[in-house]
Amino acid sequence: MGVKISTMILFENLGLRPELLKAITTRGYKTATPIQAQSIPKILAGHDILAGAQTGTGKTAAFALPLLQILSNKQNQGHRPRALILTPTRELAAQVLEFIKDYGKDLTLRSTAIFGGVNIRPQKAKLRNGIDILVATPGRLMDHVSQKTLDLSRIELLVLDEADRMLDMGFINDIRKIIRLMPPKRQNLLFSATYSHEIKKLADKILNQPELIEVATRNATVDTIDQVIHPVSRARKRQLLSTLIQKGCWKQVLVFTRTKYGADKLTKYLISAKITAIAIHGNKNQGARTRALADFKRGTVRVLVATDIAARGLDINLLPHVVNYELPEVAENYVHRIGRTGRAGANGKAISLVSPEEQKALYGIHKLLRHKIPVEIIKGFETNSQSPPPPKRQNVFKNSYNRYPAKKPEKRNRFSGRR
Repeated sequence: MGVKISTMILFENLGLRPELLKAITTRGYKTATPIQAQSIPKILAGHDILAGAQTGTGKTAAFALPLLQILSNKQNQGHRPRALILTPTRELAAQVLEFIKDYGKDLTLRSTAIFGGVNIRPQKAKLRNGIDILVATPGRLMDHVSQKTLDLSRIELLVLDEADRMLDMGFINDIRKIIRLMPPKRQNLLFSATYSHEIKKLADKILNQPELIEVATRNATVDTIDQVIHPVSRARKRQLLSTLIQKGCWKQVLVFTRTKYGADKLTKYLISAKITAIAIHGNKNQGARTRALADFKRGTVRVLVATDIAARGLDINLLPHVVNYELPEVAENYVHRIGRTGRAGANGKAISLVSPEEQKALYGIHKLLRHKIPVEIIKGFETNSQSPPPPKRQNVFKNSYNRYPAKKPEKRNRFSGRR
């Protein structure tokens, strides 16, 4: 069993190169999450990894940062990819690629993502030009293999991100085919929220004496987060938000919108309603974002309106309220958002204003959480659509993954790496 780390570990003590530390510091991070603190040194040392980690634990950085460092230590002499990151969905693939490009911008590494639902021709062109890091969904990767536009014979490092979801989605046969296309001598990193029998069989097949890592969720105090949905029409969301803030006497609220334009528009409305507010997003320079965050922390501004990307790196202790003004397009981002409240044992509340048009996004969130978020209808803001009765409140991550079971004696040699 992997050792659980409770003390705070600084990124600068994890053996990362200056270019990566600069990127980390620029985005406001100093300390690593448990999954990062445990994984990064082991990956840099060349070990295979079997990690139990939920969304919201910082697992992308846990494998992407050391991957960037390993590949940057040796320049690619050809056009074929040296690292492959498999993800279950195109949304997650796009997010992982964005992270790699963002944090690796000072390195001379080439990266791209291939996934379905878009034209395959631009993907072929990028592959022809040569890449170091390939992020892919299994289905589209096999499309490229069948069309002979992708060669995996030079892969040095394989990452299976959210392996349990890939198996749930029926990708096991594609994964087996992909593994056979790569050289047997490579480093393998497997991240999974659960540790089922199927995951153990997959791990037995591809991992070589892996280091086992198990961590709690990023928001270990999720029991203290009171989650609720307020159904409301899209046109009346801003009115409901201002009502909740004023009647509830909320002093500090972090509000998430999908777009930069939406963040600015909502901020202007709140100010007109005599609620101090400020927006942070990609169009704001670093100085403006730093000042906005300082004002919010001091309490001179009650509401900080942010997009998901702009909110990365924000560290606000004891934040009492997080509002999803619009549900995120990617369900995983919901966990990242609500994880900013209820920290350090303090009570926190995560409120989602959900319009009838957002039912598909809500379904994705419920599927990810494995339970439904309670619904509370605010008088005067009822919608015409029927709302389901409020379910019992549950721990979002209760039983989210099992402890790794002891290995059978005949399998001991396959998992006998350093613990």
